[in-house]
Amino acid sequence: MAGPTTKAGQIRLGIGGWNYAPWRGTFYPEGLAQAKELEYAASRLTSIEINSTFYGSQKPESFRKWASAVPDGFIFSVKGPRFATNRRDLAGAGDSIKRFLDSGVLELRDRLGPMLWQFAPFKKFDAADFGKFLELLPNQADGRRLQHAVEVRHESFRTTEFVTLARSFATPIVFTDHATYPSFADLTGDFIYARLQRGKDTIPTAYPPKEINTWAERLKLWAQGKEPHDLPRVEPAAKQSKSSPRDVFAYVIHEGKIRAPAAAMALIERLTKS
Repeated sequence: MAGPTTKAGQIRLGIGGWNYAPWRGTFYPEGLAQAKELEYAASRLTSIEINSTFYGSQKPESFRKWASAVPDGFIFSVKGPRFATNRRDLAGAGDSIKRFLDSGVLELRDRLGPMLWQFAPFKKFDAADFGKFLELLPNQADGRRLQHAVEVRHESFRTTEFVTLARSFATPIVFTDHATYPSFADLTGDFIYARLQRGKDTIPTAYPPKEINTWAERLKLWAQGKEPHDLPRVEPAAKQSKSSPRDVFAYVIHEGKIRAPAAAMALIERLTKS
């Protein structure tokens, strides 16, 4: 199932992972075999963020199995390992990044989307340190282009220097939509990566209908190459003479996890109707 489109980029919406017990009977039908959960989720969403790779290596056959379980056009994003990002000296992350790429992640083939590199909340910004890490991220492997996004969670990153550094590597900064971590709507790459983390399980769609509509409009603007002007950023919005289309990857995740699939589906429905 292809994601909702605009006249510009592709918008893909999903959740973090697919094996979550509380989704059984709320998102997944009663009695659905766990082996069928990915297939079911992929029939209703357009992307999933694979999180298990953050904690440890997965096997090549697992990536091949996951790729075969989803329809054409479905895209996974993959979280890079914590061994690469949770370190004092980021310049030493090269071996961890290589092991990750060699672990079989490329077996996702045309189902492989962005790689998410998430940093610990206590990791502070150091331009030289972080620049070394960005240098280590390969632009291609096995003849295919690789996409990377970085999620930083310390206030010290809220600087023009960081935004300029990310832009110099054409690496998107994740928009976190989080109550505590900094959020950046500054455009630094050719795609958008958003993690919507303010949902509540007390709301059927995690976000109220009005906020679902607001987020749908923001996603559309991003895909059209425009910028929502109601989101926090470091630099003033740039005046663009020409808008550049951008693919958008957005995941409802973290808080309100039980209702996350409902939120993603509500966004897909809202975008399909617009």
